[in-house]
Amino acid sequence: MAERMTLTQLLDGMDEANAGRTIHLQDIIDTFASRGFGPLLVAPALIAALPTGAIPGVPTLCGLFIATVAGQLALDKRSPWLPRRLRERGIDHDRLHAVVTRLRPWTRRFDRLLKVRLRVLVNPVSRRLIALLAVLLGLSMMPLELLPFAAALPALAIVLMGLGLAAEDGLLMLFGLAVVMIGAFVIWRWLLP
Repeated sequence: MAERMTLTQLLDGMDEANAGRTIHLQDIIDTFASRGFGPLLVAPALIAALPTGAIPGVPTLCGLFIATVAGQLALDKRSPWLPRRLRERGIDHDRLHAVVTRLRPWTRRFDRLLKVRLRVLVNPVSRRLIALLAVLLGLSMMPLELLPFAAALPALAIVLMGLGLAAEDGLLMLFGLAVVMIGAFVIWRWLLP
């Protein structure tokens, strides 16, 4: 079985393969293949989990995007589908190379931390169940937006599960599930004292 490519190797490969031309968001998604769902879940979840999530409407928009992307994974799509306008957004190779160069020290750190572990949580059935949970968590961010910073709990769980999906790291997915259970308990206790 071929060895899994690290995040650094994926970015370096994309940088080398696209020398001298504009790279589009669809090219990036194709590079990551099924692992591309993870970054597309992590980015909006981070926006909702950080202080930017306190801006009215941000958790709702992030939650809807998360539910859409996770829904595709739950339906067993091979790679994420994005609207044509987003797919065709691109940057020239020089800018991509500069970004990859700046990210390389960080991706190397992530590569050391994130490993293929707990394979039972990264098999196709588990991935689809995690995706269904991410859909529910994304949708739950809309009503939770009414409570200050409450949408940060499901967002944090999605960040962990999205990183787990991207790195095929079942341990991170397990941490995400723990955040869901703790968050559900806290909200349950808060609503029903």
